[in-house]
This record gives sequence, structure tokens and C-alpha cells, in this order.
Amino acid sequence: MPTRVDISLPPIRSDFQGFTTLVNLAERVNSLEYSPIALDMSAANWVDANMCAPLGAILYRASHQLNMVRFEHLTERVQKIFQKNGFLGFYGHAKKADEWGTAIQYQSFETKDDRFFGAYIEQHFKNKAIPEMSEALRKKFWESIFELFSNAVIHSKTELGIFTCGQYFPNKKHIDFAIADLGIGISQTLIDKKGLNLPPEEAIDWAMEGRNTTKTGSIPGGLGLKLLREFIRLNRGRIQAVSFTGYWEQCADGAIVKKTLPYPFPGTVVNIEINTADTNSYILSTEHKPEDLF
Repeated sequence: MPTRVDISLPPIRSDFQGFTTLVNLAERVNSLEYSPIALDMSAANWVDANMCAPLGAILYRASHQLNMVRFEHLTERVQKIFQKNGFLGFYGHAKKADEWGTAIQYQSFETKDDRFFGAYIEQHFKNKAIPEMSEALRKKFWESIFELFSNAVIHSKTELGIFTCGQYFPNKKHIDFAIADLGIGISQTLIDKKGLNLPPEEAIDWAMEGRNTTKTGSIPGGLGLKLLREFIRLNRGRIQAVSFTGYWEQCADGAIVKKTLPYPFPGTVVNIEINTADTNSYILSTEHKPEDLF
């Protein structure tokens, strides 16, 4: 009989330490097969709901390797978070009603599920206090969110799916949303498509520049990320990206932080935080050229 593997998890927040916890977990389960994995959550008195996306990706990969994953000793408030956003439903627990409508449900998508992803975004971001935008900008904004999914499909070469989750905090005045894939990572994509061999955190930085893309066509694929990044900067929100051992963050003050994680994440994660206390109204500087912003 396979030996049970016990892993204790601390609190998991949307920061470098939180992602360090996740890559430590990924490293622990990476080589396991046919093993019962028990996640002891007694020390995890808080888990940011959006971090269910990368956590779920890691655990899905472990399940795909025929391991059996279970949660033990969940604190009451973490269990409530996991049940309201549907995460625990993937691990045999009943779902709880989201009475306040603040959860952005945990979901896994196949790469062909672009229509379902579009419907999911419309359903879960509607009435979530997104700052005021012109109709033209709003359209481009949603296109830039959709590009996160498109990037995961086109660049990551994932065969194990795409994972999303988030949360609206009406009292704290922000929306958190994460999308994770189990693909080859940004640095490997740059090697394959451009012949660029950059450290993982520098590869993320390269991808976040508006004119840089590995797509081809009349409208380069990097424009969506450029718009999203610029909007979040003006909004004083945050955007984080993790790929392989690279950690990249645009902070609320616009500063860029780049760090190296101790172990690789088995794919790519993009996490966005939108500041809903923002009372500014936003428009495109021109509504004729898709490459011009604000």
C-alpha cells in the first residue's frame, strides 16, 4: 500500500510568500504517484480565494498522477471560503450558497472552452463595482481579460487545463482574480518562439511590455496585457505573474518587483487586483487605434 504523504500548509496570501508556499507544495507532490496526500490546514487560518486557482492547478496535476488528495483540519473560515467559491466541491465537500454574491467561482477549463470562459467572466464580474469606463474602453478591458485565457491556450501548450478563481471584497474595496495554467511557462515559450533565453522573472517582464509578443498578426497579442497593466497602474491596483521560478509584481504605487522562487511553479499564474474605491472615470485616448491607451 502506498505511504500516506502528510503536508502542512500555512496561510496563503497573494504575495511572494504565498507563492513560495505553493511552489514548495508543487515540489513535494511533483514526483508522487498512487499516493494518498493529506493536506493539513490547521495552521492555514486564511487563504486568499483567488489563490485557489494556482493551488487547484497544482492539486489537479497531482490527481492526474493518480494521487488521492484530501483536506484535513480546515479552519471554519477557510472552509467557508472554499465552499462558497466551489473549490471544495472538487474534493468531495458540499458547496455553500454565496449569499452576498461576492465569490468568483473556482473553475477549470479545457483549452477549447473559450466561449465558456467568456460567459464565466460576464457572469462573475457583472455588478462587481468595476471603475467607470467608456464603452470603448470597457470592451477593450474585457478583451484584455480574455487575452489571459488566450495566452494560456496559445502559448502554454497546456494539456491539463486552465484554472480560475477570485473574490470581490466590497468592504476592503478590491476585486482579486487569478488564472493559472499547467503549461511550459513563459521563459520556455520565449526560447521556443523567439530564441530568447532569459531568467524566468525577466521573461515575465519581457512579456508584460506592450510591444513584446510571440503572436503574429495584424494586431499584436501584447496589446491586451499593455492595456490591462496600464489600467491597473492608474487604478492603483496590483498585477502579479508567476511562471517557472519567476515572480513579477506591479505594485499599487507602480513599482515593479522581480524575485526568484525557490522551486518552479508548473506553469503560469496571472493575478490581478482591481481597486474598486477608484472614483475616476476612464476612456481611451483615442477610440480609433487599438494600440493607443487612455
